[in-house]
Amino acid sequence: MLDNFTRGTICIEDIEMGMTRYLRKQVTDRDIELFSEVSTDRNPVHLDEDYAQETMFHGRIAHGMLTAGLVSAVIGEQLPGHGTIYMSQNLKFLAPVRPGDMVLAEVEVTGIEIDKRRVRLDCRCLVEGKKVLVGEAMVMAPSRKFD
Repeated sequence: MLDNFTRGTICIEDIEMGMTRYLRKQVTDRDIELFSEVSTDRNPVHLDEDYAQETMFHGRIAHGMLTAGLVSAVIGEQLPGHGTIYMSQNLKFLAPVRPGDMVLAEVEVTGIEIDKRRVRLDCRCLVEGKKVLVGEAMVMAPSRKFD
């Protein structure tokens, strides 16, 4: 289930400081299984409940990069949107995301270099109002000059 998943593009000429976009997605067992298959990360903390119960998490957790992928979805689909090129991303994982959790992924514009088409974005993911991931991305935004 996704909401506020409006596809499109915001060109560098229209981006403003403080602009934000987000999506919400419930992480499912299938999401975790598919991510494991695509990434080849089959760590049992993600896939084996008995194993995961014996870890510090006391149960299965989603891959951190699955959660980070929701940030990428906001950037690639909403802000700036289609045509955006990732330049860099830093992330800090603060808490686990579990199967069934509803994740709110948000990005906020914190810097703009129009001449270079660069946008700095504060990135965060929350579960029940608690931050589970924070970071910053630098992207190259599309421009009407290149249409």
